Amino acid sequence: MSSNNQSQAQDLQTPMMPTNAEPLATVVAFDFAGKQAPVISLAQARQAMNDGKFVWIDVNLRRQDEARALLADLSLCASEIVEDAIGRDPATQLGRYDDYIHLVLSGCKLAGRSFELERVDVVVGEKFLLTMCRGQAVFMQAVRRDFHTDFIRFANSPSFLLFELWDHLVDNYLNVHNAFEDRVEHVQRQLAGEVDEGIFQKASELSSDLLHLRKVVLPARGVLTDLSTRKSAFVSEATQPFLGNMVGTVERVLQDVLVDRDILSDSLNNYMSMVAHRTNKVMGKLTVVSVIFLPLTFLCGVYGMNFEVMPELKNEWGYYGFWTVAVILAASLLIFMRRIKLL
Repeated sequence: MSSNNQSQAQDLQTPMMPTNAEPLATVVAFDFAGKQAPVISLAQARQAMNDGKFVWIDVNLRRQDEARALLADLSLCASEIVEDAIGRDPATQLGRYDDYIHLVLSGCKLAGRSFELERVDVVVGEKFLLTMCRGQAVFMQAVRRDFHTDFIRFANSPSFLLFELWDHLVDNYLNVHNAFEDRVEHVQRQLAGEVDEGIFQKASELSSDLLHLRKVVLPARGVLTDLSTRKSAFVSEATQPFLGNMVGTVERVLQDVLVDRDILSDSLNNYMSMVAHRTNKVMGKLTVVSVIFLPLTFLCGVYGMNFEVMPELKNEWGYYGFWTVAVILAASLLIFMRRIKLL
Protein backbone atom coordinates (compact mmCIF):
# COMPACT_ATOMS: atom_id res chain seq x y z
CA MET A 1 0.00 0.00 0.00
CA SER A 2 1.37 3.40 -0.93
CA SER A 3 2.07 6.06 1.71
CA ASN A 4 -0.72 8.21 0.26
CA ASN A 5 -3.27 5.40 0.57
CA GLN A 6 -2.02 4.64 4.07
CA SER A 7 -2.59 8.24 5.15
CA GLN A 8 -6.10 8.21 3.66
CA ALA A 9 -6.97 5.00 5.48
CA GLN A 10 -5.65 6.46 8.71
CA ASP A 11 -7.80 9.57 8.22
CA LEU A 12 -10.90 7.39 7.78
CA GLN A 13 -10.25 5.26 10.84
CA THR A 14 -8.98 7.74 13.41
CA PRO A 15 -11.55 9.48 15.68
CA MET A 16 -11.23 13.13 14.88
CA MET A 17 -12.14 15.06 18.02
CA PRO A 18 -11.33 14.12 21.61
CA THR A 19 -14.25 14.15 24.03
CA ASN A 20 -12.40 13.82 27.35
CA ALA A 21 -9.78 16.56 26.96
CA GLU A 22 -10.59 20.26 26.86
CA PRO A 23 -8.23 22.00 24.44
CA LEU A 24 -8.76 25.68 23.75
CA ALA A 25 -9.74 24.94 20.15
CA THR A 26 -10.00 21.97 17.82
CA VAL A 27 -10.07 22.35 14.05
CA VAL A 28 -11.27 19.82 11.48
CA ALA A 29 -10.87 20.36 7.73
CA PHE A 30 -13.46 18.56 5.56
CA ASP A 31 -12.73 17.31 2.08
CA PHE A 32 -16.12 16.12 0.81
CA ALA A 33 -14.76 14.83 -2.49
CA GLY A 34 -12.06 12.68 -0.89
CA LYS A 35 -14.10 11.90 2.26
CA GLN A 36 -11.28 13.00 4.52
CA ALA A 37 -11.64 15.02 7.72
CA PRO A 38 -8.26 15.39 9.40
CA VAL A 39 -7.68 17.44 12.53
CA ILE A 40 -5.41 20.37 11.72
CA SER A 41 -3.78 23.09 13.74
CA LEU A 42 -5.43 26.44 14.26
CA ALA A 43 -2.69 28.10 12.23
CA GLN A 44 -3.66 25.96 9.23
CA ALA A 45 -7.38 26.83 9.39
CA ARG A 46 -7.19 29.95 7.23
CA GLN A 47 -5.09 28.24 4.59
CA ALA A 48 -7.48 25.27 4.53
CA MET A 49 -10.39 27.62 3.82
CA ASN A 50 -8.38 29.31 1.07
CA ASP A 51 -7.76 25.87 -0.43
CA GLY A 52 -11.52 25.33 -0.73
CA LYS A 53 -12.00 23.09 2.26
CA PHE A 54 -14.77 23.53 4.82
CA VAL A 55 -13.42 24.01 8.34
CA TRP A 56 -15.08 23.31 11.68
CA ILE A 57 -13.52 25.28 14.52
CA ASP A 58 -14.65 24.26 18.00
CA VAL A 59 -13.64 26.76 20.72
CA ASN A 60 -13.80 26.13 24.46
CA LEU A 61 -14.95 29.31 26.23
CA ARG A 62 -14.03 28.08 29.69
CA ARG A 63 -10.70 29.87 29.27
CA GLN A 64 -12.37 33.17 28.51
CA ASP A 65 -9.44 35.50 27.96
CA GLU A 66 -7.58 33.09 25.70
CA ALA A 67 -10.75 32.26 23.78
CA ARG A 68 -11.59 35.94 23.34
CA ALA A 69 -8.12 36.66 21.95
CA LEU A 70 -8.26 33.62 19.65
CA LEU A 71 -11.66 34.54 18.22
CA ALA A 72 -10.60 38.14 17.73
CA ASP A 73 -7.61 36.93 15.74
CA LEU A 74 -9.79 34.66 13.58
CA SER A 75 -12.28 37.48 12.88
CA LEU A 76 -14.97 35.08 11.73
CA CYS A 77 -17.84 36.84 13.48
CA ALA A 78 -18.67 40.10 15.22
CA SER A 79 -17.20 40.71 18.67
CA GLU A 80 -20.72 41.16 20.09
CA ILE A 81 -21.46 37.53 19.27
CA VAL A 82 -18.36 36.41 21.13
CA GLU A 83 -19.23 38.51 24.19
CA ASP A 84 -22.78 37.17 24.20
CA ALA A 85 -21.47 33.62 23.96
CA ILE A 86 -19.19 34.20 26.95
CA GLY A 87 -21.50 36.18 29.19
CA ARG A 88 -25.19 35.63 28.41
CA ASP A 89 -27.54 32.88 29.55
CA PRO A 90 -28.75 30.14 27.18
CA ALA A 91 -31.69 31.11 24.95
CA THR A 92 -32.26 29.39 21.61
CA GLN A 93 -32.34 31.97 18.83
CA LEU A 94 -31.29 32.66 15.24
CA GLY A 95 -29.57 35.70 13.78
CA ARG A 96 -28.91 36.28 10.09
CA TYR A 97 -25.96 38.33 8.83
CA ASP A 98 -24.54 39.03 5.39
CA ASP A 99 -21.62 36.63 5.68
CA TYR A 100 -22.95 34.05 8.15
CA ILE A 101 -25.82 32.99 10.34
CA HIS A 102 -25.61 32.84 14.12
CA LEU A 103 -27.42 30.18 16.13
CA VAL A 104 -27.71 29.91 19.89
CA LEU A 105 -28.57 26.35 20.92
CA SER A 106 -29.69 25.48 24.45
CA GLY A 107 -28.82 21.93 25.45
CA CYS A 108 -29.89 20.22 28.66
CA LYS A 109 -27.75 18.49 31.26
CA LEU A 110 -29.47 16.41 33.93
CA ALA A 111 -28.43 17.50 37.42
CA GLY A 112 -30.07 15.45 40.14
CA ARG A 113 -33.84 15.71 39.83
CA SER A 114 -33.74 18.75 37.52
CA PHE A 115 -31.60 19.93 34.62
CA GLU A 116 -29.19 22.70 33.72
CA LEU A 117 -28.97 24.56 30.42
CA GLU A 118 -25.81 24.54 28.31
CA ARG A 119 -25.33 27.29 25.75
CA VAL A 120 -23.65 26.52 22.44
CA ASP A 121 -23.14 29.33 19.91
CA VAL A 122 -22.90 28.26 16.29
CA VAL A 123 -21.73 30.53 13.47
CA VAL A 124 -22.16 29.10 9.97
CA GLY A 125 -20.35 30.76 7.07
CA GLU A 126 -19.63 29.76 3.50
CA LYS A 127 -16.39 27.98 4.34
CA PHE A 128 -16.52 27.48 8.08
CA LEU A 129 -18.60 26.41 11.03
CA LEU A 130 -17.61 27.92 14.37
CA THR A 131 -18.93 26.44 17.63
CA MET A 132 -18.37 28.09 21.00
CA CYS A 133 -19.25 26.48 24.30
CA ARG A 134 -18.18 26.72 27.92
CA GLY A 135 -16.79 23.27 28.65
CA GLN A 136 -18.26 20.05 27.28
CA ALA A 137 -21.99 20.34 26.53
CA VAL A 138 -23.71 16.95 26.62
CA PHE A 139 -25.10 17.04 23.10
CA MET A 140 -21.83 18.45 21.73
CA GLN A 141 -19.99 15.43 23.13
CA ALA A 142 -22.33 13.24 21.08
CA VAL A 143 -21.67 15.36 17.98
CA ARG A 144 -17.91 15.04 18.41
CA ARG A 145 -18.27 11.29 18.90
CA ASP A 146 -20.49 10.53 15.90
CA PHE A 147 -19.88 13.16 13.24
CA HIS A 148 -16.95 11.37 11.60
CA THR A 149 -18.92 8.18 10.89
CA ASP A 150 -21.85 10.17 9.51
CA PHE A 151 -19.47 12.26 7.41
CA ILE A 152 -18.07 9.15 5.75
CA ARG A 153 -21.47 7.57 5.14
CA PHE A 154 -23.85 10.44 4.35
CA ALA A 155 -22.28 13.87 4.03
CA ASN A 156 -22.47 15.64 0.67
CA SER A 157 -22.28 19.27 1.79
CA PRO A 158 -21.12 21.31 4.79
CA SER A 159 -24.73 21.54 5.98
CA PHE A 160 -24.46 18.00 7.29
CA LEU A 161 -22.73 19.49 10.35
CA LEU A 162 -25.77 21.66 10.99
CA PHE A 163 -27.91 18.55 10.76
CA GLU A 164 -25.58 16.74 13.20
CA LEU A 165 -25.90 19.56 15.73
CA TRP A 166 -29.70 19.62 15.58
CA ASP A 167 -30.00 15.84 15.48
CA HIS A 168 -28.07 15.40 18.72
CA LEU A 169 -29.75 18.43 20.32
CA VAL A 170 -33.18 16.92 19.65
CA ASP A 171 -31.93 13.58 21.02
CA ASN A 172 -30.80 15.50 24.09
CA TYR A 173 -34.32 16.89 24.55
CA LEU A 174 -35.79 13.41 24.12
CA ASN A 175 -33.43 11.91 26.72
CA VAL A 176 -34.25 14.59 29.27
CA HIS A 177 -37.96 14.19 28.60
CA ASN A 178 -37.69 10.40 29.01
CA ALA A 179 -36.03 10.93 32.38
CA PHE A 180 -38.89 13.22 33.40
CA GLU A 181 -41.43 10.64 32.19
CA ASP A 182 -39.87 8.09 34.55
CA ARG A 183 -40.20 10.59 37.39
CA VAL A 184 -43.86 11.19 36.51
CA GLU A 185 -44.54 7.43 36.64
CA HIS A 186 -42.71 7.19 39.98
CA VAL A 187 -44.78 10.00 41.48
CA GLN A 188 -47.95 8.46 40.07
CA ARG A 189 -47.17 5.11 41.72
CA GLN A 190 -46.42 6.79 45.04
CA LEU A 191 -49.72 8.68 44.97
CA ALA A 192 -51.54 5.38 44.49
CA GLY A 193 -50.09 3.83 47.66
CA GLU A 194 -48.94 5.01 51.06
CA VAL A 195 -48.27 8.70 50.60
CA ASP A 196 -45.44 10.57 52.23
CA GLU A 197 -45.89 14.32 52.58
CA GLY A 198 -42.66 14.87 50.66
CA ILE A 199 -44.32 13.59 47.49
CA PHE A 200 -46.18 16.86 47.11
CA GLN A 201 -42.92 18.81 46.97
CA LYS A 202 -41.56 16.31 44.43
CA ALA A 203 -44.69 16.70 42.31
CA SER A 204 -44.44 20.49 42.45
CA GLU A 205 -40.76 20.45 41.45
CA LEU A 206 -41.45 18.00 38.63
CA SER A 207 -44.29 20.13 37.27
CA SER A 208 -42.00 23.17 37.34
CA ASP A 209 -39.22 21.24 35.55
CA LEU A 210 -41.62 20.09 32.83
CA LEU A 211 -42.76 23.65 32.27
CA HIS A 212 -39.12 24.79 32.15
CA LEU A 213 -38.31 22.10 29.57
CA ARG A 214 -41.22 23.24 27.43
CA LYS A 215 -39.93 26.83 27.55
CA VAL A 216 -36.54 25.57 26.36
CA VAL A 217 -37.88 23.40 23.52
CA LEU A 218 -40.50 25.87 22.28
CA PRO A 219 -38.05 28.44 20.78
CA ALA A 220 -36.00 25.56 19.34
CA ARG A 221 -39.03 24.58 17.28
CA GLY A 222 -39.29 28.11 15.87
CA VAL A 223 -35.60 28.30 14.94
CA LEU A 224 -35.65 24.83 13.39
CA THR A 225 -38.74 25.71 11.36
CA ASP A 226 -37.05 28.86 10.07
CA LEU A 227 -33.92 26.94 9.03
CA SER A 228 -35.94 24.24 7.28
CA THR A 229 -38.22 26.56 5.30
CA ARG A 230 -36.34 29.78 4.60
CA LYS A 231 -33.72 29.76 1.84
CA SER A 232 -30.19 30.57 2.90
CA ALA A 233 -26.79 30.49 1.28
CA PHE A 234 -25.46 28.69 4.36
CA VAL A 235 -28.05 25.88 4.57
CA SER A 236 -28.29 23.57 1.58
CA GLU A 237 -31.70 22.80 0.14
CA ALA A 238 -30.86 19.09 0.40
CA THR A 239 -30.50 19.42 4.18
CA GLN A 240 -33.66 21.46 4.77
CA PRO A 241 -36.12 18.51 4.43
CA PHE A 242 -34.19 16.62 7.10
CA LEU A 243 -34.34 19.63 9.40
CA GLY A 244 -38.04 19.86 8.63
CA ASN A 245 -38.52 16.26 9.79
CA MET A 246 -37.00 17.20 13.13
CA VAL A 247 -39.67 19.86 13.62
CA GLY A 248 -42.22 17.05 13.99
CA THR A 249 -40.05 15.38 16.64
CA VAL A 250 -39.71 18.62 18.57
CA GLU A 251 -43.47 19.15 18.31
CA ARG A 252 -44.01 15.68 19.74
CA VAL A 253 -41.72 16.49 22.67
CA LEU A 254 -43.76 19.63 23.36
CA GLN A 255 -47.02 17.68 23.25
CA ASP A 256 -45.64 14.91 25.46
CA VAL A 257 -44.50 17.46 28.03
CA LEU A 258 -48.04 18.82 28.21
CA VAL A 259 -49.42 15.28 28.52
CA ASP A 260 -46.99 14.52 31.37
CA ARG A 261 -48.07 17.67 33.21
CA ASP A 262 -51.71 16.66 32.73
CA ILE A 263 -50.99 13.16 34.02
CA LEU A 264 -49.21 14.61 37.05
CA SER A 265 -52.07 17.03 37.70
CA ASP A 266 -54.69 14.29 37.29
CA SER A 267 -52.79 12.02 39.67
CA LEU A 268 -52.73 14.73 42.32
CA ASN A 269 -56.43 15.48 41.73
CA ASN A 270 -57.30 11.78 42.00
CA TYR A 271 -55.38 11.50 45.25
CA MET A 272 -57.10 14.58 46.67
CA SER A 273 -60.46 13.15 45.58
CA MET A 274 -59.67 9.90 47.41
CA VAL A 275 -58.70 11.86 50.52
CA ALA A 276 -61.90 13.89 50.29
CA HIS A 277 -63.93 10.68 49.86
CA ARG A 278 -62.34 9.09 52.93
CA THR A 279 -62.91 12.29 54.87
CA ASN A 280 -66.56 12.33 53.84
CA LYS A 281 -67.00 8.75 55.03
CA VAL A 282 -65.46 9.60 58.39
CA MET A 283 -67.62 12.70 58.69
CA GLY A 284 -70.70 10.60 57.85
CA LYS A 285 -69.91 8.20 60.70
CA LEU A 286 -69.31 11.10 63.07
CA THR A 287 -72.65 12.57 62.01
CA VAL A 288 -74.44 9.32 62.83
CA VAL A 289 -72.83 9.23 66.26
CA SER A 290 -73.77 12.87 66.84
CA VAL A 291 -77.39 12.29 65.82
CA ILE A 292 -77.70 9.33 68.18
CA PHE A 293 -76.09 11.00 71.16
CA LEU A 294 -77.68 14.42 70.74
CA PRO A 295 -81.10 13.46 72.26
CA LEU A 296 -79.36 11.31 74.86
CA THR A 297 -77.22 14.26 75.81
CA PHE A 298 -80.38 16.32 76.09
CA LEU A 299 -81.92 13.81 78.49
CA CYS A 300 -78.74 13.68 80.55
CA GLY A 301 -78.71 17.47 80.69
CA VAL A 302 -82.31 17.63 81.87
CA TYR A 303 -81.91 15.07 84.62
CA GLY A 304 -78.58 16.44 85.61
CA MET A 305 -80.13 19.76 86.70
CA ASN A 306 -80.04 20.56 90.42
CA PHE A 307 -83.74 21.34 91.02
CA GLU A 308 -85.22 20.19 94.32
CA VAL A 309 -88.54 19.30 92.74
CA MET A 310 -88.10 16.65 90.03
CA PRO A 311 -90.89 14.02 90.09
CA GLU A 312 -88.76 11.27 88.54
CA LEU A 313 -86.20 11.49 91.37
CA LYS A 314 -88.63 9.97 93.85
CA ASN A 315 -89.98 7.36 91.40
CA GLU A 316 -88.88 3.80 92.19
CA TRP A 317 -88.68 2.97 88.48
CA GLY A 318 -87.31 6.34 87.30
CA TYR A 319 -83.75 5.09 86.63
CA TYR A 320 -85.00 2.12 84.60
CA GLY A 321 -87.47 4.35 82.78
CA PHE A 322 -84.63 6.68 81.75
CA TRP A 323 -82.62 3.85 80.22
CA THR A 324 -85.70 2.43 78.53
CA VAL A 325 -86.40 5.77 76.84
CA ALA A 326 -82.71 6.17 75.92
CA VAL A 327 -82.46 2.69 74.33
CA ILE A 328 -85.76 3.07 72.42
CA LEU A 329 -84.69 6.50 71.18
CA ALA A 330 -81.23 5.31 70.05
CA ALA A 331 -82.67 2.20 68.35
CA SER A 332 -85.32 4.26 66.56
CA LEU A 333 -82.68 6.67 65.25
CA LEU A 334 -80.49 3.76 64.06
CA ILE A 335 -83.41 2.17 62.20
CA PHE A 336 -84.35 5.51 60.66
CA MET A 337 -80.84 6.29 59.48
CA ARG A 338 -80.42 2.79 58.04
CA ARG A 339 -83.61 3.25 56.03
CA ILE A 340 -82.39 6.56 54.59
CA LYS A 341 -79.01 4.88 53.93
CA LEU A 342 -76.87 6.97 56.24
CA LEU A 343 -75.48 3.70 57.59
